[in-house]
Amino acid sequence: MKIVNSQDLNEVMSLCERPSISTDQLKPIIEGIFKEVQSLGDAALKKYTHYFDKVDLDNLIVSEKEIDNAVSKVSDELKNAIQVAKSNIEKFHKSQQVAPVKITTSKGVNCWQESRAIEKVGIYIPGGTAPLFSTVLMLAVPAKIAGCKEVVMCTPPNSKGEINPVILYTANLCGITKIVKVGGAQAIAAMSLGTESVPKTFKIFGPGNQYVTAAKMMSQEYGSAIDMPAGPSELMLVADDSAVPSFVAADLLSQAEHGEDSQVICIASSLDLINNIQEQITSQLQQLPRKEIVASALENSRFICSDSFDFNLNVINEYAPEHLILCTNDNDKILPLIESAGSVFIGNYTPESAGDYASGTNHTLPTSAFAKTYSGVNLAAFQKQISFQEITKEGIQNLGATIELMAEAEQLEAHKNAVTLRLKSLQ
Repeated sequence: MKIVNSQDLNEVMSLCERPSISTDQLKPIIEGIFKEVQSLGDAALKKYTHYFDKVDLDNLIVSEKEIDNAVSKVSDELKNAIQVAKSNIEKFHKSQQVAPVKITTSKGVNCWQESRAIEKVGIYIPGGTAPLFSTVLMLAVPAKIAGCKEVVMCTPPNSKGEINPVILYTANLCGITKIVKVGGAQAIAAMSLGTESVPKTFKIFGPGNQYVTAAKMMSQEYGSAIDMPAGPSELMLVADDSAVPSFVAADLLSQAEHGEDSQVICIASSLDLINNIQEQITSQLQQLPRKEIVASALENSRFICSDSFDFNLNVINEYAPEHLILCTNDNDKILPLIESAGSVFIGNYTPESAGDYASGTNHTLPTSAFAKTYSGVNLAAFQKQISFQEITKEGIQNLGATIELMAEAEQLEAHKNAVTLRLKSLQ
């Protein structure tokens, strides 16, 4: 990890630029995949599965027998751990349920809002170098709480045409009944367009690489909404002399191991602290089975040497990290001033891993500075908000003149007349 020693925000942001593939390179590739899936359906999905996953599939849908076999392969200890995590995730997301509140805005004018589940949703679970069964929990649990009628899950198979048993166990535990063996941008295209095996869904959720993210963005052109642009994982950690260097190093490494295109940024208060953290990184890295991936990610990563509260806060809000860890004496002072971050982890004993797995918060979060405009996945992401209003005779008499005047000012006479007729009927 290179060290940035500057108090120029623009320079620091430039040196901490996230690794990315040019959109100009991605767009024609993704467009081609969408067009092929649109015209060929399952045949296109099987073609891409052969090309990318090195397997030929007769059936893209996971069978009940495959699910039963997968359940038997998962240890009881892991099953119990997943169930604990599921319980915590349920508690956190159920707390987000909001009862309708009826408001009288004027006498005789009653308004309220109610939530309705999105009927059909698609969730994408990456395969790649790690079986992210935890993402199944993060997406399926709130979908079920919200009341989505159909939850379709796409995830890539291995070279034997199999899905990781823990992913299947978790999907079954969460009540997902349609699991499709397809990954990458083609999976997003399938859930957006619909094929013989994959139902068209109204909203698509889930993280992925830059191809998946680009496909999600394109799916909006075909009528499917998305949770957010969720690309390669990233973490920013702010540390001062209250931080434990070994903990800091472990947190940085934990995010770096997601993929070679991940990025971690550590704002440290002194060069001595940076050196101590760097020593821990070097030591811990040697013990990791994915050290080659981690090492590549660390090439994209930076230390920022700064003990300026205001400057550090500006860096946080400008970078808008997916994950933000605070290990400082000023945590309580910083928290109310954070404007842009996906999820925040406070203190030496709050590892980002807790949010990834089992504390209860959702780990599907905005990356690439989209935390400036997007929230992480929550219960409301699986719902629509519908407004209602009911106006009595007294209410239209009280409010009618206001509506008439405004409609007339906009030169919309039919709008005015819809009120005028009612008022005359009450004279």
